[in-house]
Amino acid sequence: MGTLGCVTRTAPRTAILRDQRRKRAFTLANQQAGVVSRRQIYRLGLTRAEVLANIKAGRWQRLLSQSIYVHTGPVPELARLWAAVFEAGPRAFLDGESALVAAGLVNYRLTSTRVSVPRGAQVRRGKGLNIRQTRRWRADDVMTGIGVPRTRPAVACIRAALWAKSDRQAALLVTMAVQQGLVTVALLVQEMMRIRRDRRRLLLHDVLLDLHGGVRSLGELDFARECRRRGMPEPDRQTVRRGRDGRYYLDVEWTTWGVVVEIDGIQHSWAEHQVPDALRQNDVSLSGATVLRLPLLGLRVAADEFFEQIERALRTAGYLDPSRSA
Repeated sequence: MGTLGCVTRTAPRTAILRDQRRKRAFTLANQQAGVVSRRQIYRLGLTRAEVLANIKAGRWQRLLSQSIYVHTGPVPELARLWAAVFEAGPRAFLDGESALVAAGLVNYRLTSTRVSVPRGAQVRRGKGLNIRQTRRWRADDVMTGIGVPRTRPAVACIRAALWAKSDRQAALLVTMAVQQGLVTVALLVQEMMRIRRDRRRLLLHDVLLDLHGGVRSLGELDFARECRRRGMPEPDRQTVRRGRDGRYYLDVEWTTWGVVVEIDGIQHSWAEHQVPDALRQNDVSLSGATVLRLPLLGLRVAADEFFEQIERALRTAGYLDPSRSA
């Protein structure tokens, strides 16, 4: 009887300790989007057998080879980003576009997860992960203790642009990060000063000027230069029209053919400009002119497509290209 009584008292005690260990795992995981690394969970006192039992029971899920998701159901993207960092090792951090997504960038789809480790650290591999050593590592570039370890938004944004697959993607990333309030243009300019040599340095310089908001004339000059390069007639700039609210200026206009192009800087996407811009465009259209819009970003990354539309509008209005009529 004494032996049986001892067993009876010991079994509940074991269950209590197991529940306590599981609760500690939940507490830590909830600070990390529901994810704990295997190293962390073993430090909390859970055994490999306990972890495996929870996975087999369907209470927990295995993420990659180094992480556990302590919930059921679909795994959110932020949890996968935590798992990516744990996969790459204790000195790893999200970088580039992945760091921007972790910082709150929305409406942007990651095709792979970029994780960086300092030069000399071991580089692991993982499905869907792009884990690399970086020679640009600096301790103050990395944010720790506030969410998933990642590069600061300004650093992440510039690196994402430099590593992007195309100029279009690079410009889009920078524009989205500024528009969504993740970083300011001033901080991006500061980070750009650290980049001494890169093929996209000039492109990013131009995009940051556009985002700064005070470069309307620069866009018009670039537009006129493109017209000359393509053999198109150079338009009039800043022509005056009169509307219900007084005078306003059109960016560029081919008066002979009634074609107007409005060059939109970043400020045109702000709410306070949308209604006046729409009213002005409608007023010009009602006067019989064809009005096309050209975002400055489009001038950087999709000039051919926009100028093809402009040439089509001019031809429709009666313009004859001398090079084609010869």
